[in-house]
Amino acid sequence: MSVRIQLDKQHPTYTNLDYISGTVFLNINSPEAISAITVKLEGESRSRLFGQPRRDGAFNPRGIYYDPYEKDQTQLEVHKLLYKLATVFPTQEILRISGSGGSYTLPPGQHTYQFQFKLPFNNDCSNNNSLLTNLNALRLERAGNTDRHVRKTLPPTLTGLPGEAEIQYFVKVTVQRPAFYKENFRSFAPFTFLPIEPPRPAANKREYYARRNHQFSPSIDVPGTPALFRKSSEAADPVSSKVIPPSISIDGRLPDPPIVTCNEVLPLRVLIMKKNDSPAKIYLQLLNINLIAHTVIRAQDLRRQEVSSWTILSIANMNTPLNETVGGDGQKVLEIDSNLWKQRPLPNTICPSFETCNIVRKYELEVKVGLQWGSPNINPELSVQPLRLPVQIYSGIAPPQALLDQMSNRPAAKPTYIASNLHPAGSTNGPPPQPPRPPIQTGPSDHIEPSPGDIPDEAPPSYEDAMADDLGPIDGPRRDYHQQSSQTPIGDIKGSGNDRLFP
Repeated sequence: MSVRIQLDKQHPTYTNLDYISGTVFLNINSPEAISAITVKLEGESRSRLFGQPRRDGAFNPRGIYYDPYEKDQTQLEVHKLLYKLATVFPTQEILRISGSGGSYTLPPGQHTYQFQFKLPFNNDCSNNNSLLTNLNALRLERAGNTDRHVRKTLPPTLTGLPGEAEIQYFVKVTVQRPAFYKENFRSFAPFTFLPIEPPRPAANKREYYARRNHQFSPSIDVPGTPALFRKSSEAADPVSSKVIPPSISIDGRLPDPPIVTCNEVLPLRVLIMKKNDSPAKIYLQLLNINLIAHTVIRAQDLRRQEVSSWTILSIANMNTPLNETVGGDGQKVLEIDSNLWKQRPLPNTICPSFETCNIVRKYELEVKVGLQWGSPNINPELSVQPLRLPVQIYSGIAPPQALLDQMSNRPAAKPTYIASNLHPAGSTNGPPPQPPRPPIQTGPSDHIEPSPGDIPDEAPPSYEDAMADDLGPIDGPRRDYHQQSSQTPIGDIKGSGNDRLFP
């Protein structure tokens, strides 16, 4: 017996509101008894932290806490971000004829079954979280239960930290057989997911900036004294040796709020402003632009932060003079040509900012500017000034206009139980207003318990999920997002095909 999944459409990246449909192919060589054939759409966020303890039981330099009485600690935390189930066999017609709870004998040959799912907006971790177990040759790992859940937009696929922090999406088919000594057959079809970005704020002329001040030191050349590797005819520059060294401020500016889009160029401006009346020329010698990612990983009581970076631009030995312009306030402004990085979009391996129950990804932009003043041959002083700006990275997949229109007409007083990170422009992220409750009067020895009927068993779906059924797939450009996909999802138990071993 063999089973496999074939998706109908192989998108480079899937996003919210997309339909995932396909066919299950089941090949049987001899008559087989089958209980059911189920297809699941799953998304998992898994973190695992391990390390040696310290004797004092304090935080180590890597930011992980260990119990001093344990030899070692390996903490595993798994959250089911997405879980949808469809039974393709037996069908409803077969159940009406034969009833439920039995087994069915399929004849030899190839059997095909169709399935279809629709990707929602938000994760459903609070309802689908369950204890999962990994079995390997050395030890048994069990993910402890946790009640810390974050309800936000589904995060993107993340496989850059294998074994430590991974987010994967896949379609899984399971062929269940009634005999306890026969294993169940499974097949997986992983896919890459990139979420819809939140609504962007209205365009404005404000700028978000980071600033650093610097005072150049005076020239160290002595007039008339030739240098070691310099001709005596050009030994000194009497003009530059008497010029007052410039005092400057360096600005790195982004639109406010600082939003950067995947696979697009940086909307960055680098300005240099003179703070004194020095007529000295300023030269650009070095320019580095790096995007730094901070991934906060949590597994039960352990926590760690991983730092990774991408080089957007790195140029040295430029010797480029900067031309002065006069700003509106009369201040001398020198702007670095933005064409240096306008031809360099962000790499397609960068995922948008996200937050899940156990993994958080944040970004900041680092700009290093190397400057000299005077003549590069006379004044060899090089000053490298770093600037760091926290940024938010969006996927570039805009939400449908129908969703934005319905969100703008959303009643403000409507109570919500589960918050979402999709908000219209101008809205606040504060908690929703509490619904009115009748006053409770109690005496000195009275104690009134709330009625079980007043407490909802399960929170209703978010506003975006409630409207998702009426909205079609995104009809727009898809961003190029490349992540190393694994043939075996992280939730699979390697070395065993029996689902009943650890249900």
